[in-house]
Amino acid sequence: MRSFWITFSSTVIALLLSVSAQAQVQIDITRGRVEPMPIAVANFPGNDEASVRVGRDISSVISNDLERSGLFRPVDRDAFIQALPSLDVQPRFADWRALSAQALVQGEIETQPNGQMRVAFRLWDVYGGQQMIGQAYVTQPENWRRVAHIIADAIYTQITGETGYFDTRVVYVAESGPGTARIKRLAIMDQDGASHRFLTDGSALVLTPRFSPTAQEITYLSYFRNIPRVYLFNIDTGRQELLGDFPGMTYAPRFSPDGNKVTFSMAADGNSEIYEMDLRTRRTLRLTNHPAIDTSASYAPDGRQLTFNSDRGGSQQIYLMNSDGSDARRISFGDGRYATPVWSPRGDLIAFTRMSRGTFYIGVMQPDGKNERLLAQGFLVESPTWSPNGRVLMYFAQEARRADGSGGRTKLYSIDLTGYNQREIVTPQDGSDPAWSPLIP
Repeated sequence: MRSFWITFSSTVIALLLSVSAQAQVQIDITRGRVEPMPIAVANFPGNDEASVRVGRDISSVISNDLERSGLFRPVDRDAFIQALPSLDVQPRFADWRALSAQALVQGEIETQPNGQMRVAFRLWDVYGGQQMIGQAYVTQPENWRRVAHIIADAIYTQITGETGYFDTRVVYVAESGPGTARIKRLAIMDQDGASHRFLTDGSALVLTPRFSPTAQEITYLSYFRNIPRVYLFNIDTGRQELLGDFPGMTYAPRFSPDGNKVTFSMAADGNSEIYEMDLRTRRTLRLTNHPAIDTSASYAPDGRQLTFNSDRGGSQQIYLMNSDGSDARRISFGDGRYATPVWSPRGDLIAFTRMSRGTFYIGVMQPDGKNERLLAQGFLVESPTWSPNGRVLMYFAQEARRADGSGGRTKLYSIDLTGYNQREIVTPQDGSDPAWSPLIP
């Protein structure tokens, strides 16, 4: 269990923002693939040996976060001309322009008498010679990694104009053991793969974890004596609650945007239908009533519609319906079958898995089915999940198994909406079924 408390230092913020100016440096991420912006992230000096170490680690995490986004290209620190031993030292902008850096991150760390850590930073427009943002945070030293992610989010937001996604976590299914006796455990990590830990011990099979949009809480499916059970798990407290036994369920529920309801599919008499449960009253409402298979529902961000899978048209396709189950209509018409539709937090796109001619794809389309784009492909790629700003997808990919029985590993990957910035998220074991959290409160 992790607990955090981080506060802003208002005095430092006032000092730093007193010289701030309108940002001139920016990245337009609405026009597709962009050339990464050169940015210099200086080491954060400290006032003692421990804070110096933490300062180096914080600047490295900030740099790595920005680089992984595909929008920034950190300048090699070995090429730096000017040292920045504290925030009192003003940048010599000509030195940073000589390195082609368009933006500069400068910071410092101070260990306070009570043992707390104060982290302050400035973001500079190198060519304009102006400060873009300045902030400070006070927290316990063990929270240094989260502070780094928060700073990276602030930089991302200032330059792109959109909310960042670095101060987030990912829950997934960690897999180990032979294919005939696979052990599946619930695991969680920061979005960059750090701070990894297991949430379950592997004694029971777990599947398809889902994050609540309003709290650090997840649902997941587990089997008890071969009966599917759905659990609610609070990540911060470790408290687990049984939501109920659901015979015929194959996927965990998904939360509504307000976190008060979940939607799920359940098979009865060989027919799978979509239901909704109010978590406050445990009242269940059936949303579909069709002889075809209806499954994998996902809410729109405003809660007014759901997207789901159905084979009611003769093959597995993506449909939309109103939140009360009315007005179901098909939106996917490409070659092959479609699965696992997930609505973007922005509401502008629906991600999906597509199977066509022996190949799997991860793609996106507009809610009306137009402008379908395929971003990733492979032997088996599945289970897309959105970053909270709707700009990046995470999914898992399985390798083909070789004739000698080797291969077949499953790994987690992220990719942005351009389809170019694909990155593996390294995990201790094989990984599948990722779910991306909202920004951590």
